[in-house]
Amino acid sequence: MTVDVERLKYDENGLLPCIAYDVMTKKVLMLAYMDKEAVKQTLETGEVTYFSRSRQKLWTKGETSGNKQVLKALRVDCDEDALLAEVIQTGVACHTGAYSCFYPERGESENRYDVLTALIKTIRDRKNAPKEGSYTNYLMTQGLDKILKKIGEEATEVVIASKNGPDEVISETADLLYHIFVLLEKMEIDFNRVLLKLDERR
Repeated sequence: MTVDVERLKYDENGLLPCIAYDVMTKKVLMLAYMDKEAVKQTLETGEVTYFSRSRQKLWTKGETSGNKQVLKALRVDCDEDALLAEVIQTGVACHTGAYSCFYPERGESENRYDVLTALIKTIRDRKNAPKEGSYTNYLMTQGLDKILKKIGEEATEVVIASKNGPDEVISETADLLYHIFVLLEKMEIDFNRVLLKLDERR
């Protein structure tokens, strides 16, 4: 992607606004600011970096929380004084724990992707802080072979369920996905890498 960093029109503080947009969920995530160095670093690393007005320093999204934004495209508006970062969001974007800093309007449903984000977080929490009686902890303790066996069993159940109607397929697919996410966490594979691979294949 080509962005002429020198041509951008920064304000009197050397900043310009940047809107982050999730290309997977088609949702606006947040508004933050970039200076010239933040734009350069974002383009060089492929991970979105902003400038913190309160701390007066650069910060890469997710550097402490793990909720990174992988850059897919950086677009400049017609006046060259604002940016749109098209990203793949890992986890949530908002510091409040919400998926987006722009809350849903009253009556608007939450993004369905939030369900996956919450599931991944729960699995990770169980791994890092075991809870007595947790099935996730049981799988983690039993190890990789047990998890792989369960995935094989659940995949077979999806096939069998397809002969019995949509409701059973939905239920068994949910079970299969859960066990796949346990596998990813066991192998320390960020789900974001799976999303990136899917995006490459579109």
